[in-house]
Amino acid sequence: MRGYGFSKFTPKQLPKGGFDELLKLFLELLNYTSGDAGEALAWMNELDKQYNVTNDEYGMGNFIDDLKQKGFLEEDNKTGEFNITAKTEQSIRQSALEEIFGKLKRSGKGNHRSPHSGQGDEKNAERREYEFGDALDQIDMTQSIHNAQVNHGINDFMMTERDLEVEEMDYKTLTSTVLMIDISHSMILYGEDRITPAKKVAMALAELIRTKYPKDTLDIVVFGNDAWPIALKDLPYLQVGPYHTNTYAGLELATDLLRRRKTHNKQIFMITDGKPTCLKEGTKYYKNSIGLDRKVVNKTLNMAAQCKRLKIPITTFMIAKDPYLQQFVRKFTETNGGKAFYSSLNGLGEYIFEDYIRNRRRTVR
Repeated sequence: MRGYGFSKFTPKQLPKGGFDELLKLFLELLNYTSGDAGEALAWMNELDKQYNVTNDEYGMGNFIDDLKQKGFLEEDNKTGEFNITAKTEQSIRQSALEEIFGKLKRSGKGNHRSPHSGQGDEKNAERREYEFGDALDQIDMTQSIHNAQVNHGINDFMMTERDLEVEEMDYKTLTSTVLMIDISHSMILYGEDRITPAKKVAMALAELIRTKYPKDTLDIVVFGNDAWPIALKDLPYLQVGPYHTNTYAGLELATDLLRRRKTHNKQIFMITDGKPTCLKEGTKYYKNSIGLDRKVVNKTLNMAAQCKRLKIPITTFMIAKDPYLQQFVRKFTETNGGKAFYSSLNGLGEYIFEDYIRNRRRTVR
């Protein structure tokens, strides 16, 4: 008889001592404390009291000492406060990459391929007959000799042009991406932390590009009442503010950044959980959080259309499921000719990774 089997639910195992295991927990907590080392260590102490994450041989004091000795932590001699170092910031990015893109296979050169074959830069698995103008280094000599032996026999070896087989080549592409992150107050409303997954995705994407696609560029823009760029090293410290959502300002800044990039492939990824509610007019702000304000929406759609004219597709990752918000995103996407994903917080990283790789394989002109 078919039925169900029940067993005791065991939550994700916590570390049981040792520097490496505790370091993973520490790096994870830093995402939630926006880089505040003191608060993260305080949380670890509470976890230790409740779940015994350390043991008699290796305690929290040993862990803090090792953090300082290994260059993950600095202590202010005047205030006694702990601060994370550049090494820790990089470790947070690497940890985010391993978590979100753990199945990513490393490749040698780490450059993107476009779907266009011919006189390219990197060999692929395809073969074809030799054509006038093909470079000599493209000829697959082993297969060409095999063809000659099959076609003419091995007793009196000869090779003709028809025996030659050429390795197809792929063009390498360079891509410039701007990742826009909504830091309006709604990103932490209703008891749901939406900013931490967005930060982790940004850090993972940045680390992916740095290690696998080093010739690509990634700019990060945050937007609330205004929009401004942030450096990669600032990501762990990013926090939500008491802001409305000025999507127009974010798109305007992203477009300006991409105009300076001398690449054919340009794109904008936008992570948001809501509608545009704010515009800046001179030194004042026009705000309206009730419904979809026609003035704000129209100006935002005009910016989406301008991006389309500049051949900059916008991919929107919407982490909210309100029907009227999805209706706005559909209109926004239609205006730009881009794409939209209605993603859960858990699937956000996978969506962005897959779309990033897919977009690298085509050339936007």
